[in-house]
Amino acid sequence: MTQVPPASTHDADSFDLVVIGSGPAGEKGATQAAYYGHRVAVVERRSDPGGSAIAVSGVPVKALRDTAVYLTGWSRRDVFGIGISLSPDLVMNRLRAHVTDVVTTMASAVGENLERHHVELVHGEARLGPDRTVVVRREDGTERVLRAGVILLATGSRPHHPPELPFDDPDVHDSETILSLESLPRRMVVVGGGPVGTEYASIFSALGVDVTLVDRGPRLLPMLDGEISATLAASLTRTGARIMLESQVESVDRDGDGLVVRVNGEVLRPDVVLHALGRTGNVESLDLAGAGVEANARGCITVDADFRTTVPGVYAAGDVTGPPGLASVAMEQARVGMCRAFGIPYKEALDDTLPTGIYTLPEVSMVGLTEEAARAASDDVGTGRTLFAANARARISGSTEGVLKLVFRTSDRRLLGAHILGEEATELIHIAQAVLHRGGAIDEFIDTTFNFPTRADAYKYAAYDGLPPRAASLRTQHRAATETAREGE
Repeated sequence: MTQVPPASTHDADSFDLVVIGSGPAGEKGATQAAYYGHRVAVVERRSDPGGSAIAVSGVPVKALRDTAVYLTGWSRRDVFGIGISLSPDLVMNRLRAHVTDVVTTMASAVGENLERHHVELVHGEARLGPDRTVVVRREDGTERVLRAGVILLATGSRPHHPPELPFDDPDVHDSETILSLESLPRRMVVVGGGPVGTEYASIFSALGVDVTLVDRGPRLLPMLDGEISATLAASLTRTGARIMLESQVESVDRDGDGLVVRVNGEVLRPDVVLHALGRTGNVESLDLAGAGVEANARGCITVDADFRTTVPGVYAAGDVTGPPGLASVAMEQARVGMCRAFGIPYKEALDDTLPTGIYTLPEVSMVGLTEEAARAASDDVGTGRTLFAANARARISGSTEGVLKLVFRTSDRRLLGAHILGEEATELIHIAQAVLHRGGAIDEFIDTTFNFPTRADAYKYAAYDGLPPRAASLRTQHRAATETAREGE
């Protein structure tokens, strides 16, 4: 743990902490240290703070998703019999307008948060200098040298560009440039069945685009529970998307009629190709080698459990350190790292019960063990599930697609994992996360009184589904005996 003396307030270029990058990790690491009285500067190369998570990736994709849901009446048209129909040009115009509004608002919120904590925002391109300094090259070509007690590298990542794909073609996109589309394409090929590829495939399919999703693996989103993955794939197929698993894109070319994509010998003719497979750390300008900071070929910086790099006093957090690539995790990594760096007795370690949220249509979220992982570790495993089609709140709203699944230890019914496919899945998962944190059993869901009608009471019926008939009978007898005893008191 590094103990850093306060920087001199008389030296404008000396700071207790200099953070490179103002995305989720950079912002939260900076404000964590500033809250406890340390002098902090954040270097950001973009004109607005917030990093790529706000400008071109996380927030824009979620805004795009929810706009698509509204504009198309997705999942509710069958219930209410109406939807909104717009021309392709108008659809993209409305989508971009909402995304721009959200991005602008969130970037302002980050700037206000830094200002509220008296964090100095420095614009320019940063590189590591000698003796724990950060050299900032400004737009006018001049340089400013910042001296730091601690440096936090939080530069994030960008989409990986394999050399065999022609990204100089105006119709070949990555997950960031796809947001610049002027009009809705008729046909799209999405390469990659991970979170980003699946999110975009579901969004554009809901908008009426003829989507083909290509992935080399045997199933979508391999980190998910197998049953949930298969259910999501079936949902995408019902919207009209074509899913080509265990398939390889052999080439992407252009002829007189447009793009030519060859997959397993088959020729596809999309208007647009979206490559969403892998990411690369933003480290080129940092001069890591000169500073002695180790990173792999994909720009992932090596860190230990306290998020220290191979150079004393230099920390790293967020996407630039590699998977899982979640903004929520990036924030916590930076907070833990800065508490360690400055001896702040607040966040000692990263939460080991991390939720995963994927903003497909419908949403997917999980926490804890999948059924496959639980069974690989033990035979003492049970499951319970309920369909949202049987949930009153889901029926009222018209969003009935999906399932809530619980994985638990049969001997004591201790919860091991929860998996949700359905609207509001990324909100609902935190109920299971709280139970997992305290080592609770699925009985908690049965004993809890949920508001009715709500989606949350699906937990109760998934838990009941997990109980074998004998256990359910014994439970009823126990309750009856308890109530009788109370009446006799």
